[in-house]
This record gives sequence, structure tokens and C-alpha cells, in this order.
Amino acid sequence: MRVPLSLLALLAALVSTAPVSAAAEGAPAWDACVGLASTPDARIKACSAVIDTRSESGQRLAGAYCNRGHGLTEKRELDAALSDLDEAVRLAPGYACAYNNRGRVYSFKRDYDRAIAEYDQAIKLDPSLTLAYSNRGESRFNKGDLDGAIADFDAAIKRDPNYVTAYANRGFVYARKHDTAHALADYSMRIRLAPDLIAYIDRGNVYRDSEQLDRAADYGEAIRVAPTDARGWRNRGMIRLYRGDNKRGLADYDKALQYDPSDVFSWNNRGQARLRLGDRQGAIADFRKALELRPGLPSAHDALQKLGAL
Repeated sequence: MRVPLSLLALLAALVSTAPVSAAAEGAPAWDACVGLASTPDARIKACSAVIDTRSESGQRLAGAYCNRGHGLTEKRELDAALSDLDEAVRLAPGYACAYNNRGRVYSFKRDYDRAIAEYDQAIKLDPSLTLAYSNRGESRFNKGDLDGAIADFDAAIKRDPNYVTAYANRGFVYARKHDTAHALADYSMRIRLAPDLIAYIDRGNVYRDSEQLDRAADYGEAIRVAPTDARGWRNRGMIRLYRGDNKRGLADYDKALQYDPSDVFSWNNRGQARLRLGDRQGAIADFRKALELRPGLPSAHDALQKLGAL
């Protein structure tokens, strides 16, 4: 789900549309075209070989166009993707894959009404297509229809109780509705199914926003599973500053900046930690770096002004 980045933490739960494949029979090009593990570049190359040689026909040829469209969508070559998906629809009007993936192109184009109409058609053709419900939920969320989004994520989970993305996205929507209990339940299920960096950060964010700071140990788990990713360090650093543990908060921001020296908010927050610890010159240097990365950042500007360093 494409959502805005918050000031000090990352909420990310992208909805992806895997291609719908027919039985993987035939030449290596066909197998790579429809294979779920293929990279976008490999998928485009393989599907192009199938299309150019006309080694398939009917719905399988439509599948090649659909899957090449998927690969092009992943590379954000949206107009080329749309052309392929239009051709897939022309070749096989009853093939849900093309409508589902075409909806995703319209979603990336921020034409959410068109996207929803495409997902409606995909679901009409194949009511068991879990991805279409999840993707429609994303478009409904982006239109501001939070209840409609939840209903779609409910439908996706009903059809696939282990569908991680739907739990992640439904949890995010519940968090936006300030429904902490349901958000935590969904994020906890997500962690049980796929305990990765973002899963722990998302649940940690809910604990943080509901002022359950003692439960934000999830950021420590994020560091454990991805020790070289700055996001766990900077989120835990923020919690430590909230709790007045400035020395350990400073250490976390040191790590965050080691792994992501371009993060303006880590420079700004480390400046706050240094200021609280009496390191005036270090704080000034960090606030100046924050302003260098983002001119006009109010918190850094105000801190430098109060320090008489502007």
C-alpha cells in the first residue's frame, strides 16, 4: 500500500500483484514468462520471446501479454504495460489476470476509479482471485474509503487466511482509524506469518502512537532481523529519546546514520540528543546537516535559532 512517510518512522506495506500463470508447460521462455520467481527484466524478456515467436495462442498468448504487462508495471513503464494488458483483454476477454493487472496500472496512475472498475471485473470473472480484492482495497484506501478498504482486505483474508499483505494493509487501515486493538491483532498475525523488518516496525509504530512505549521493543526486533537497515535503529532511537534515555538514543542514531547518512530526521533527532547531553557544538553540527539536507526544516531551524547559531 502506498502511504505517506511519517516524520520519524516508515510505514510500508506495499501491495504487489503477482502474475496469474497457466500450467507451466513448454519451452524455457514460457516457464520464465509465467514463473512467479522471475524478475521483472527476466519476465519481460521471456514473455517477449513467447509473443514474438507466437509459440502460444489463445489464453496462453494472452497470459504472455498479461505477464509482460506485469513486468513492465514493476518497472513503472506504465503506458507500455497498459498496451500489453489491453492486448491481453482483446485476446481473452474472460481472463481475470489482465483486468487485475490493468487495474494496478491505473492505480499507479492514480486513476483509482478506473482501477476499482478493473478489479470489479477481475472479481466478477474470478471471485476466488485474492489479489484482486487486496488491490481493490488499496485503491479504495487511496480514495479515502477506509471501510471499503477493510471490507476488501477481509475478503482477501477469507479466501487466503495466510495472505500476509492483506493483514499488513488491513492493520495499517485500522491504525489510521485509531482502532489500536484490531491494528495490533493484524500486525501480530503478520509477524507470525512473516516476521520481517517492516512487520516489526509497523507494530512498533502502533505501540508508539498509542503511548505504549514499553511495548515498542518491536524496534529492537527489527534491528535483530535487519541489523544494517537504518529504520530499526532510528525508530528505537526515537523511543529512547521519548523516554529520556538520551545516551542510548544517541547511540541508536549513530547507527542509523551509519547505514543511512541521507536521513534528515536522524540528523535532526541526534542533534536533540546531543543537546540534551550538553554537547552544544555537536548538536549545532547535526542541526546544520539536517538543514543542508532539507532547507527550511522547522525543527532544525528553530533549534539553531535558539542556540544563536544562525
